[in-house]
Amino acid sequence: MIRIVGLGPEGPEGMSVAARDALRAATTITGRTEQRPGRLILRTARHPAAEFLAHEGIAYSTCDDLYESMPDFAAVYGAIADRIMAMAETGDVTYAVPGHPSVAEETVRLISDRARSAGIPVEIIGSASFIEPALAAANVSLGEPLLLVDALALAGMDTATASTSFASMTDAALLVYQVYDADIASAVKLALLETRPDDLEVIVVWSAGVSGAQEAERIPLHKLDRVRPDHLTSVYVPAVPEDRRVRGFADLVRVMARLRGEGGCPWDRQQTHQTLRKWLLEECYEAVEAIDHDDLAALCDELGDVLLQIVFHAQVASESGAFAIADVLEAIVTKLIRRHPHVFGEGQAETPDAVVRTWEAIKRAERPDRPEAQSALDGVPTALPALARAQKLSSRAAKVGFDWPDAHAVLDKIAEEYAEIRSALDSGDEEAVKREIGDLLFAAVNLARWVNADAEEALHEMLVRFTARFRAMEARLDAGRSMETMTIGELDELWESVKRDEVAGSP
Repeated sequence: MIRIVGLGPEGPEGMSVAARDALRAATTITGRTEQRPGRLILRTARHPAAEFLAHEGIAYSTCDDLYESMPDFAAVYGAIADRIMAMAETGDVTYAVPGHPSVAEETVRLISDRARSAGIPVEIIGSASFIEPALAAANVSLGEPLLLVDALALAGMDTATASTSFASMTDAALLVYQVYDADIASAVKLALLETRPDDLEVIVVWSAGVSGAQEAERIPLHKLDRVRPDHLTSVYVPAVPEDRRVRGFADLVRVMARLRGEGGCPWDRQQTHQTLRKWLLEECYEAVEAIDHDDLAALCDELGDVLLQIVFHAQVASESGAFAIADVLEAIVTKLIRRHPHVFGEGQAETPDAVVRTWEAIKRAERPDRPEAQSALDGVPTALPALARAQKLSSRAAKVGFDWPDAHAVLDKIAEEYAEIRSALDSGDEEAVKREIGDLLFAAVNLARWVNADAEEALHEMLVRFTARFRAMEARLDAGRSMETMTIGELDELWESVKRDEVAGSP
């Protein structure tokens, strides 16, 4: 059997009677007393209870050697679990941890999981945890939820993670434990500052529950990295007042539900997926425009508008029971993990091309019961811009062998279509001209594909050049003169002048 005993937050005063009895029993054989060093294992001797054990003559060993030899805490905890499991194979073992075994003890979780798999019974014998004395030392009375947070978890978060994880739950108080050195304190501060004001008052607690050693100090969050932490330091972070909270994704979902609910906005309540369609497209195009202009402030704003449309559609769908925003998030996160086995699994994909091949193969495997496509062109959205859709369709056709042998053959096709347009123009057949222009554009898109150019981007860049040149022409007009009064020859000369100066780098 493995007995896991809580040592409480201090010496014997914080231990339960059952815990003290279990510690004594760990070195007792029925009928006589015999010291058995090694059958009682402390996670660490850096705890006030170690002095009590020595005074009582209770022999023990510790895992402090692992802290000194392992590269990180994850490795230490795994090694501790290995040690306890190895000892349990030869007889009963008692493992003692600070506080309560079921509160903020990763080693206990690891040992319990492994013992369950091995069929070894585990008995948990509790004592007081650090939570009650820490809150008492901070002199706080909880009026909101409390989250227990490992400082190491906060320290491992990057900016994006901190602003979207439990650290962003500013309507709950946090009790952050294992703030054991200045580096961890600094990392905790930076993670919390992503979603909390820098002057938020937090309470640092040292040696919670330890008589004569307990201390507490209120400081602004931005000074957290200036404290003198040790292995018994924790930090109480209060909930942020509502008027000072950083708005998050949950707030957007809540506001959207309010706008659609009883007494909400008449316009929002009237919308459907169909009426919102054009707004989704428009907001996406505006985000793309911000990208094209390298305007990151505008991109931030436009991405918010795109996100609003996603939440809007999810809210409309939830009202009919079709799906909710949680389903959207679950689906995309699951899909990303499943389609990136080279990141989240054992797969291999060393190049972008290999990633694309893996992605496509997984997509096909995801839908084994889907009816076979009737055409190689199935699955290309009809709502795509015409040039983008043309390039996707031509790529699909090329994959099954319907293609020109090389780019020069496509050029010949363009020349053929050009001749057919001239013939249609000469005949006065406007419908034929329209059809032939479509054929010419499609041939041009195929040429773009052959030279690895994106037709949509190529036309977009051309329009940017055209707009800049046309405005330059307007700027060069003599005072009182307009383009309407100029001949086509004059306009052509002005255009060519702008192009020449553009190449030469003139304004």
